Amino acid sequence: MLDPARLLLLRELADRGTMTAAATALGRTSSAVSQQLAVLEREAGVPLLERDGRRVRLTPEGVRLVAHARIVLGALETAERDLRAAADTPRGPVGLACFSTFAAVHVVPALVAARERFPELRVSLNELEPPEALAALRARHCDVAVRYTYDLVPEPALSTDEFTAHPLAADPILLALPAAHGAAAAVDLRDLADTPWIVGSREDGSAALVRAACAQAGFAPRIAHAVDDYHLVLRMVANGLGVALLPRLAARAHALTAADVALRPARGPELTRRIHALTLPAPSARPAVDAVLALLRPPVA
Repeated sequence: MLDPARLLLLRELADRGTMTAAATALGRTSSAVSQQLAVLEREAGVPLLERDGRRVRLTPEGVRLVAHARIVLGALETAERDLRAAADTPRGPVGLACFSTFAAVHVVPALVAARERFPELRVSLNELEPPEALAALRARHCDVAVRYTYDLVPEPALSTDEFTAHPLAADPILLALPAAHGAAAAVDLRDLADTPWIVGSREDGSAALVRAACAQAGFAPRIAHAVDDYHLVLRMVANGLGVALLPRLAARAHALTAADVALRPARGPELTRRIHALTLPAPSARPAVDAVLALLRPPVA
């Protein structure tokens, strides 16, 4: 079989006219090109070049082989472009672990967009709270883990050698009050010192946030209920069973229930949870994971 690399030399000689010009274009010496073309002649079994003074020119057989070389090399170049394009096309499975409120508001539209834009991309969602999502990523049970941290609740820094963080959004934390409360603007938490509070069941989650926010206001909260389901929290707040700190995303995800609740900012330092995606470091970016991360980023308001 004829060597495509030597066919390339023959094509360059035909296009550039001299051995020196062909060698310069390919970053080789003239003697190296001459030696390889001699090998090509032996492979072809017919003379391809003939002397014309101090130069060489193609024989009729050489001209015919150049025509074939253009077809062969063109096909190879097309194959290379196709493979490069395929490597850059998001495809294959991507496992995504994410908590419910971000999933409801942002992941669902991202899944729909992925289906429409990238037919070969298969994203599977696993609803997990941040600690479980982090554990799943560490165990390589998913490719992307979406988690959050509260500004007022410090957490141990994650090793940049183990994870790569991709900021997604800042989610304001609002105070959820019964609609009858009547507050029209920001509420001073000190006015709620004797009010029962509803927090999440995890001590490192919203319970820690409520304690930290109330401590800044100068009192310890009277925690009456530990509830993780935001729909249930909103129902309880609407019925006067307590107040809660609620991420704005949770209110959007449960808009019908939130209609019976007054959502107000707390007076003082802004309360925020930072949402980011984590991936495992890789020597080169995976187009599929990059596509998912891009789809997860909320549009700039």
